[in-house]
Amino acid sequence: MIYTVKPGDTLYSLSRQFGVPVLDIARLNQIPDPNILVEGQALLILNSIKDGPLTKAVEGYAYPFISSWVLRETLPFLTRLDVFSYGFTPEGDLIEPPITDRFLLQQARSANVPTALVLTPLGRDGQFSNYLISALLQDTAAQEKLLEQLQTVMEEKGYTELNIDFEYIPASDRDRFTAFVRMAQEKLPQIVSVCLAPKMSPTQRGVLFDGKDYEAIGQIADKVLLMTYEWGYKYGPPQAVAPLSRVREVVEYAVSVIPREKILLGLANYGYDWPLPYQRGRTVARTIGSIEAVELAKRERTNIIFDNPSQSPWFQYTDLNGIRHVVWFEDVRSWNKKLDLVEEFGLAGVGIWTVMPWFRPGYELIADRWRAAQ
Repeated sequence: MIYTVKPGDTLYSLSRQFGVPVLDIARLNQIPDPNILVEGQALLILNSIKDGPLTKAVEGYAYPFISSWVLRETLPFLTRLDVFSYGFTPEGDLIEPPITDRFLLQQARSANVPTALVLTPLGRDGQFSNYLISALLQDTAAQEKLLEQLQTVMEEKGYTELNIDFEYIPASDRDRFTAFVRMAQEKLPQIVSVCLAPKMSPTQRGVLFDGKDYEAIGQIADKVLLMTYEWGYKYGPPQAVAPLSRVREVVEYAVSVIPREKILLGLANYGYDWPLPYQRGRTVARTIGSIEAVELAKRERTNIIFDNPSQSPWFQYTDLNGIRHVVWFEDVRSWNKKLDLVEEFGLAGVGIWTVMPWFRPGYELIADRWRAAQ
């Protein structure tokens, strides 16, 4: 069960109430000091840990500089590790990550977890570039060259999937992008997947949506990831990162044009800390992990509030300089509601962005729901 901490609760009282050892609750929920809980904090309570194969896909995105300890702890909960990120030049030459991915691949191989190579429009300077997308999509020879190099690298390193993560595709390149996905599907023996921005209706316009034909891509690709997060984002006004009502709208549209067995639902493993008052064009939020957010609330002696409309946790505090802050993040309650959507709509599983911060209660929640009983 998921328990919300009330005034007067301690791990010792909860241990007696649920018949679970104090240290087990503390370890499961990454609580460094069992003497301190936060009112409003969500705790995952399990009487036993399930083992066995996952019945749905659980994919996680990681940068090559992920902590080796976090990676080892996370891999047993994944069905695939997505390695972010390879780039390319306008001429179609593949650019490998500046930090080698061989360590991730070695660890994944040892854990028997297959890997996906994530392709994004990163240039040699390591920066995202929309120009690279148009340059590639308008040059068939460059596309063929890139796919040849991708196949060579993927076979050499043991990647079993190509994940195409192109964002802000110009509307004029919409059909060209579809053609590129089709070419990748035809030329590569590996799985081909595509990341899709959170579109909620066929008439929705915007730079995130105009360059992708959702229905066509859904038919061509082996699977897609719905990027159902970033409503609350680094430069935007404070709000939930992945409000449930919006996520539901995205899923409802997606299953109307894409086979549901191909769809992964994106899970945000992060939140944001905004200084107040918010000023458009000036305020920049700080990215914060779920466990880090709870520890911040503890340190600031503030309560966590669970917002019913968005089904997301948040809290406020004042820093040492007298500046007010508001924090929105994800926890096991918000994740649990999204797992409900995966089951309700019969989706293939989830894709976690990212697995860089260790979030044991979230992974144990997924494992408890989706591991076959032994």
